[in-house]
Amino acid sequence: MRILFKSLILIACLLNTGCNNHESGATNKTSGTSVDSFPVPIIEFTPKQYVCYKTDETIKIDGRLNEVSWSKTNWTGPFVDIEGDSKPMPRFMTRAKMLWDDDYFYFAAYLEEPDIWAKLTGRDAVIFYDNDFEVFIDPDGDTHEYYELEVNAFSTEWDLFLVKPYRDGGPAIHSWDIQGLKTAVHIDGTINSPGDIDKGWSVEIAMPWTVLRECAHKNAPPSDGDQWRVNFSRVEWQTEILNGDYAKITDPNTGESLPEDNWVWSPQGLINMHYPEMWGYVQFSDKAVGGRDTQFKLRSEEQAKWAMRMLYYAQRNYHNEHGKSARSYCELNIDIDSVDGYNWPPEIMVTSSLFEANLKGLNNQADLYISQDGHTWTSDK
Repeated sequence: MRILFKSLILIACLLNTGCNNHESGATNKTSGTSVDSFPVPIIEFTPKQYVCYKTDETIKIDGRLNEVSWSKTNWTGPFVDIEGDSKPMPRFMTRAKMLWDDDYFYFAAYLEEPDIWAKLTGRDAVIFYDNDFEVFIDPDGDTHEYYELEVNAFSTEWDLFLVKPYRDGGPAIHSWDIQGLKTAVHIDGTINSPGDIDKGWSVEIAMPWTVLRECAHKNAPPSDGDQWRVNFSRVEWQTEILNGDYAKITDPNTGESLPEDNWVWSPQGLINMHYPEMWGYVQFSDKAVGGRDTQFKLRSEEQAKWAMRMLYYAQRNYHNEHGKSARSYCELNIDIDSVDGYNWPPEIMVTSSLFEANLKGLNNQADLYISQDGHTWTSDK
């Protein structure tokens, strides 16, 4: 496949003025998106990749990560700014690990932090108002029906289910709970003690497959070689000590808190976690952790799905400009000349308010579809 990114990235830079990391009504975190343009990631499509191995050890969820299985598990690379390499590296190190067994999908993270604080203690509070660690999971990679969990240094949890991204109409179901969820935090220092220097905090999470399978449209627990889309985010606020307590630093011109930092495993290319197509790939291996390595192998349709995603971005911006969807590929000015394994360009079907695109597979490759709300799916021949 040959996809030319330069013109798409240039268009994105001109159109993209920011967007919301969390976009749910009262919990908006706005960074100035223009209502006239649809935000587009301004980095090339290179999501992170991770092989998640199986454990037969009982994992005690206490936040300490002291099981043998964790010691044999690879860390992800250090988290980076949500927008990518164009931004400075985060001030503090963050890394994560993953394991699985027949009952749970396990996550662990270590967050370097010289001043550990938290305020929120009620379940399903808006946890990103504190510094937090966040997990996002899209089992079948279609950008719809995905899970989000946020945890602060008190181990206070906020779990929610997204029917589709906010950009496509949502909604987020805040009443949804991960029944049987286990989380724990270990503090390497002291919490809410201004004046001392802490080292950091570690998070340990176990999510039951019985809940994750509800909307997975995939095997859960997974089969060997299955790939899910996953990402992690860390929210970090700039603080100062006022009257013996931590307080967010404010902009003297507006009186509002300075924008939070968003540090992630797989960069999004814009300030918005709700672009699931940019999340990392996690490939499950049924080999025991610490044994022989399993090679990560990207599925053949993933590059084609990204090409169709670029068509979706272009259609969204075309509709914003013209009040209708483009009826032909040529109207969209997408700089793609071929996609390996597929008959490029796709067919586009348009109604007065909707569009759907169909990319024909070659040599028994399944056809690929995308609709106006960003949903992708395949149709086996």
